[in-house]
Amino acid sequence: MADRLRGLEWPTLALLAACYALWALGTTLAAALWLPLGMALVTVGAALHSSLTHEMLHGHPFRSRFWNAALVFPALSLVVPYLRFKDTHLAHHRDSILTDPYDDPESNYLDPKVWERLPRLLRALLRVNNTLAGRMLLGPLLGTASFMLADLRLIRRGDRRVLLGWALHGPAVALVIWWIAAVGQMPVWAWLVSSYAALSVLKIRTFLEHRAHLDARGRTVVIEDRGPLALIFLNNNLHVVHHMHAMVPWYRLPQLYRKNRKRYLSRNGAYRYASYAEVFRRFFLRAKDPVPHPLWPKG
Repeated sequence: MADRLRGLEWPTLALLAACYALWALGTTLAAALWLPLGMALVTVGAALHSSLTHEMLHGHPFRSRFWNAALVFPALSLVVPYLRFKDTHLAHHRDSILTDPYDDPESNYLDPKVWERLPRLLRALLRVNNTLAGRMLLGPLLGTASFMLADLRLIRRGDRRVLLGWALHGPAVALVIWWIAAVGQMPVWAWLVSSYAALSVLKIRTFLEHRAHLDARGRTVVIEDRGPLALIFLNNNLHVVHHMHAMVPWYRLPQLYRKNRKRYLSRNGAYRYASYAEVFRRFFLRAKDPVPHPLWPKG
C-alpha cells in the first residue's frame, strides 16, 4: 500500500482539490462578500479545471482511465464534453497533421477554398478572431458554435461515439447547475460571465500553440513564461515539450525544458516567445496568422 501511495501524482491531486475549493468558494462565500472577487475565483477555477481535464485525458494521475475521468466529471467549463475533448485532443497529438484544416481537430486554419466561399461578415469576424483580443472576446463563442455544429453533423450521420460523449456530458452539466441553483450565492448571469471568461483565458494558451510550417517539428511553440498563466495552463506553455513527452505530468515539464532547452528550440525551429507579456504586446490587436492556411493549395 505504501508503494502505491508513493506512486500517486500528489501535486495533481492537491491542485485538483484546490481547484474545486476555489470554484466552490467563488460561487458561494466570495460571491456573497464581493461579487467581483467571486467571479474572479470562478474564472480561475474553471480555467484551471480545463487544464486539469487535459492532464487526466493524458493518463494522470491514475492508471485507470475511469478514475481519471471521474475526477473531473463536473463540467465547470460547461461546453466541452470530456469524451469529445479526449478523442479530438488525442487525435491532435499526431504531429504530422498539426494545423491541417481537416485532419487536425484543433486547427484554427481554414482551407483557402473554403475561406473564399464564406460570407463577408463571417470572414470579417474570423479576421478579428485571429488577433489575441478577438480570440479572447469572440473565440469562445465562435469555437463552441463550430465545435457543436460539427458534432451535430456527426451525430446525424450516426456517429455513436460522439452521441455518447454528449449524453455523458448532460449529467456533468446538470451537477454544476444544481450547485449554482441550490448552494451557490452567485447570480446566474455572473456565473455565466465567469464561465465565458474562463474560456477566454484558455484561448490565450491556444492562440499560437501551433504555426503553419513545412516541417512538422517546427509547428509547436515554447513560451518561456513562469507567471500565473503558466500555472493555470499547467506548464502547457512549454508546448513542444508536452507534445514530445505527452505522458509526463505537468509539474515535470519545466525541469525537462531547462535541462534540454537547446534541443527543444532546435527541434521546433526556435518558435519561441519569452513570456505571455510578449504575446500580448505583439498580437493583442494584430493577427499573427491569416485565417486561410498559408501553405495549403489555393486552387
